[in-house]
Amino acid sequence: MFEGQSVSLSCEEDDSSAGWTLRRNTTRETRTQCGADWGKIAGSSCTVSYVAPWYSGVYWCESREGATSNSINITVTGGPVILQSPVLPVMEGEDLTLHCKTKMSSNLPADFYKDGSFIRTESAGHMTIHHVSRSDEGLYKCYISSVGESPPSWLILSTGKPKTSGPPTSAAPPLASDRLNLVIRLVVHLVVESLDAEWIGSWQAEVARHSYISFSLFFL
Repeated sequence: MFEGQSVSLSCEEDDSSAGWTLRRNTTRETRTQCGADWGKIAGSSCTVSYVAPWYSGVYWCESREGATSNSINITVTGGPVILQSPVLPVMEGEDLTLHCKTKMSSNLPADFYKDGSFIRTESAGHMTIHHVSRSDEGLYKCYISSVGESPPSWLILSTGKPKTSGPPTSAAPPLASDRLNLVIRLVVHLVVESLDAEWIGSWQAEVARHSYISFSLFFL
């Protein structure tokens, strides 16, 4: 995300909307709650009207009973370029596309890097990795000539296996929990508008069984 954009996030369960709280960890704070510590609650959504670089971090939904959704990573930059990557862990064998974007355009030629090493130049500003494997995990960034370089973004593959939540750290949220025997589905919708293009994508992940929670995110 670019600094100054607004974002709306919500936690919703298919058979109940009771008790889900949106939390985050950043470099400045740990396990803080929307409404009490940051953002404004409007109905079932949490809205931040102006995001700043220190809003970068991990965000997740948590129930009163302690069940947690998968987390999403949000990176906010004050710079001119962002690398748009899947906000959820990617399953091994899937295809994924990385987008190098400026505030004004999403189709400029861009150089892509992994772990500091040059990969290739893409004339349309997006790079697709087919059938990703563990060897593709790493820290990616992109560069657009005469514009600048994006902040780095981690690419992490998912095992697809639910885990029991443990004590959170300042760098990461609790892991997805199966204590309530829920299916926790984390669905993220991204809407980014520019003067000449609109990009819309969605990802989802299932981490347990029998019920659903949806975590929706809108960039406007």
